[in-house]
Amino acid sequence: MNTHASVKDAVRIIAGIGNFVDEFIDLRHDLHRHPELAFKEERTSSRVASLLAGWGYEVSTGLAGTGVIGTLRRGDGKTLGIRADMDALPIDERPGLSYASVHPGVMHACGHDGHTTILLAAARYLAERGTIAGTLNLIFQPAEEIGAGAKKMISERLFERFPCDAVFGLHNWPGVQEAQFGFVEGAAMASVDQAVIRVVGKGGHGAEPHNTVDPVLAAAHIVTALQSVVARNVDPRDMAVVTVGSIHGGAASNVIPDSVELKLTVRTYRPDLRAELQRRIPALARAQAESFGATAEVHYRLGFPSVINHPAETSFARQVAQRSFGRAAVEEDFRPRTASEDFAFMLEARPGSYVFVGNGESAPLHSPLYDFNDAIIAPAAAYWVALAETYLNAS
Repeated sequence: MNTHASVKDAVRIIAGIGNFVDEFIDLRHDLHRHPELAFKEERTSSRVASLLAGWGYEVSTGLAGTGVIGTLRRGDGKTLGIRADMDALPIDERPGLSYASVHPGVMHACGHDGHTTILLAAARYLAERGTIAGTLNLIFQPAEEIGAGAKKMISERLFERFPCDAVFGLHNWPGVQEAQFGFVEGAAMASVDQAVIRVVGKGGHGAEPHNTVDPVLAAAHIVTALQSVVARNVDPRDMAVVTVGSIHGGAASNVIPDSVELKLTVRTYRPDLRAELQRRIPALARAQAESFGATAEVHYRLGFPSVINHPAETSFARQVAQRSFGRAAVEEDFRPRTASEDFAFMLEARPGSYVFVGNGESAPLHSPLYDFNDAIIAPAAAYWVALAETYLNAS
């Protein structure tokens, strides 16, 4: 796949976006002020649809409820999809921003307001000044945070209705230099699954433990034993994380409860290891519980798979960044992240790549102190323009 984007092209694009970037910073602040949870992004999707229509895009709404597709056709040729996520998180924002969330308990703590704004800025430039030969589908997806939006869009025939020869997505990343791009070939983000383990024993008085089957003790040993799955069942050269994030059981210090509930998340990169963890964790929990005379009921729920970037498309995406912004704009040793993303489903359906862009020294994602860095809107939007023009104009 040939790339023709150049530094000269990037200068042209950034200068063009610079003419209206302040409008998009205002838009980002507006989206931040009015966050909406998964599948409730009605105000956001309405704004997105209205803007796209005003720039001449064919606009389709209602996919996965609040999803929006903006299509720009410029003759025959290849088809390209670029995706942005729109939903917020159930987090109380720390006060301080002039554009802080007006909805208590809901905030854009992952930068989806920024991702939406970046793609809209690119959309305007491409409609007004872009040079593409083919069809561009801009995908504004709901419900990424709960891992349901991409899968629902695909089940509702996203790629049949809006064909894409390749699909690309982007996420900001705190701690990476502002506007520096990161690329990972292969597994770029982890799969994520959840398990609920209910340890059932026999409750009783804390003064007479010999007359009980203590599920708290059994649960404690299960928590410890679960770490042996990673330590002794996973190749040290691979990655797996088993996190027990919640333990609930009992209400009084002198009463042994009947049951204890554990909630886990499980992450890894490799599909075969994911399957092995799905087998090993329930087996270990049951065996540990039985060793104390208790039982373990395990409900294991698959979430979404690893984000696995396709080699050719990732190489192409990297080359666009290098030729547009110079090699110094690309983080040479950008490593896979253990967080998860439902863009994984799109990459299972179509070739493509998930790109990272530095947010600078900000609070981490999902923090009540997090804020998207407005300084990366213009360069990230310029990157999308360069990628779209290069991909759709390539022979």
